[in-house]
Amino acid sequence: MYTAIIERYLENNRKWAADKQAVQPQYFEQLSMGQEPEALLIGCSDSRVSPSVVLGAELGEVFVHRNIANLIPHTDLNFLAVLQYAMEVLKVKHLIIFGHYGCGGVKAAMSDTCFGLIDNWLANIRDVMEKYKDELNAIRDEKARQDKLVELNVIEQAKNLMQTSVYRKAVERGDAPRIHTWVFDFHSGLIVDLAKETVYEGRAEGARSEGQRMGEKG
Repeated sequence: MYTAIIERYLENNRKWAADKQAVQPQYFEQLSMGQEPEALLIGCSDSRVSPSVVLGAELGEVFVHRNIANLIPHTDLNFLAVLQYAMEVLKVKHLIIFGHYGCGGVKAAMSDTCFGLIDNWLANIRDVMEKYKDELNAIRDEKARQDKLVELNVIEQAKNLMQTSVYRKAVERGDAPRIHTWVFDFHSGLIVDLAKETVYEGRAEGARSEGQRMGEKG
């Protein structure tokens, strides 16, 4: 038996499909013919960050991989399979690491609480904390410190991506996609591009020099 929320989801789907077809009769027929996304986006699983909604993208425009805190561990075969498919089959031109301020994974990694199994995953963020401990400890405001770690985590994951065998081979071939380091801000609905500009004073500014180098790759 369906619960009310599940029935609502299904009803919303029926209405969405009908509305789409009314405006574009061939929409689903064209969708069934395949995908040609321009970008692979590596984002967080947070339910408030839906890449297609935030980017205003249509179905088929963005290939997406999501996990807790948008991490790219070298041992994650799930991600590596997605990356290889995106780069070698779909031929994406852009790789986007997409974090967000207020990330629960980052906040959990900063605490002294033992959460169980997920601590093994959060260890990747704690490695980033250790690398930048002096810079982070110099920030007295807790929220500002969390925001800084969100930015640094995105940048470090971009570095991890660059070390994957799939990306390194693409560099050797001369056709590596460009890497982008983005952070979504719930308070404004806007994306902070760490490689290009400081949107808010004291936020992207500190990560800019590292992010700029990421943006110049590929």
